[in-house]
Amino acid sequence: MADIRDNIDGLVVLTGAGAAGAATLTAEGRKWLSRADVVIYDRLAGRDALALCRGEAEMIPAGKHPGGGEAQERINRLMVEKARAGKLVVRLKGGDPFVFGRGGEEAEALAAAGVPFRVVPGVTAGVAAAAYAGIPLTHRRIASTVTFVTGHEDPAKGGSAIDYSALARLETLVFYMSVANLPAIAQRLTEAGRAPETPAAIVEHAASPRQRTIVATLATVAAEARAADVAPPAVVIVGRVAGLRERLAWFEKLPLFGRTVLVTRSRRQSAQLTESLREAGACVIEAPAIEVRPLEDFKRLDAALADISGFDWLVLTSANGARFLFERLAAIGRDARALAGVKVAAIGPPTAEALRAGGITADLVPDEFTTERLGEAIAALPAAQRKRLLLARADISTPALAAGLTASGSKVVEVTLYRTTCPAALPGEAVEAVRAGSVDWITFTSASTVQNFLELAESAGLDTELPGVKLASIGPATSEALARRGLSAAATAQPHTADGLVQAIISAEAGGNR
Repeated sequence: MADIRDNIDGLVVLTGAGAAGAATLTAEGRKWLSRADVVIYDRLAGRDALALCRGEAEMIPAGKHPGGGEAQERINRLMVEKARAGKLVVRLKGGDPFVFGRGGEEAEALAAAGVPFRVVPGVTAGVAAAAYAGIPLTHRRIASTVTFVTGHEDPAKGGSAIDYSALARLETLVFYMSVANLPAIAQRLTEAGRAPETPAAIVEHAASPRQRTIVATLATVAAEARAADVAPPAVVIVGRVAGLRERLAWFEKLPLFGRTVLVTRSRRQSAQLTESLREAGACVIEAPAIEVRPLEDFKRLDAALADISGFDWLVLTSANGARFLFERLAAIGRDARALAGVKVAAIGPPTAEALRAGGITADLVPDEFTTERLGEAIAALPAAQRKRLLLARADISTPALAAGLTASGSKVVEVTLYRTTCPAALPGEAVEAVRAGSVDWITFTSASTVQNFLELAESAGLDTELPGVKLASIGPATSEALARRGLSAAATAQPHTADGLVQAIISAEAGGNR
């Protein structure tokens, strides 16, 4: 399929990242991010949204924040220069580009320079903050209008353009960038006739696991925000609808809301676990302690695949193995049809799902997703049906499965499908979070993630006893690896899958003191 970049000679896409990174990024926004040559991104754009970019894309931070940040003129100049160089540029802005995001100014600069541009809307902070706080901005019985207002006007205007006497008569008011000016805003609304007892809410870090919502009245919201040390980014909602928050709050009730979880799985394999944790409300920090790489020499693997029809069973012990299998078949000009007549055993549902993605349905999946039960399930088959087995897996796999199958009377040929290596270091964000004591859980999905993470943690100067941190294990082998290092799992997945791991953490949290 042709790459759209081949047909574009300089284009800027003003893209709204939404108010919660990838969680509120639109499908259109994802599409352009995945194509971009250059991404110029704001401070509040969300690192998980940036993870959707191509690895070779040029990433340019342009975050503005109170008291500092990039000059708008330089951002405008960057967009024009990169587009004139023939690049597909995504200007990634928090929220919506055209709602208090200076998107209009940037579009004007592009138009004046003759640079073609497009605009991709995003979920603006006011809408996201209200939804995640459980406050409907409109309600058939309470509010038929909603008004978005800036709480921080351009000082160059020389005076306020906001008509507070008009605002005071409207139903729902949503103030952006208003923390510093909240006392004055509340006072002016009250002086203009808005009842002091009108419900008001302030939502800090909206739609993120750090979200905090304070419900007060127009008369008290400024004092309560100051007492709670509320800081930007925050949105203030004034109106009767704010009174519905007590009944409709949902986000903060998610089972892992407010919990920070480190995921040590490889980036290639962590998506499902990360997504499930975020859906449960957790703040997820990816700290891959293992990297999955292709083989350097394919001779032995290719020879086995050339002789695949001579095996009774192909045995796969990971989803990575299934993916690398299909990649190698494609590389040598073959596909799933090469496995015709060969039965396939998968260690668990993720491996079976990876096989299905390649067009193969697993013939055997054990009832417990461990190598021990996989070996027992195969050994229980009639001997005539399992004379010759091809065991294809990672380079660091333990010999127990092959030994057990050989002892049961099968001839086992082992081949390596992929390599696993230890990264050079843990991400700085993960190191700082552990050092600061802000990590609640660390997940481990294999014995190698345990070993590598602890070695990397030690190299980073962290206490490898991990005081105050709870550990979650995907299964017995991983728990044993923790025990060998004097650590114990506070939660063990059952079943031994990513979803089972998340549920184990949720159960442990429900059983503890939150």
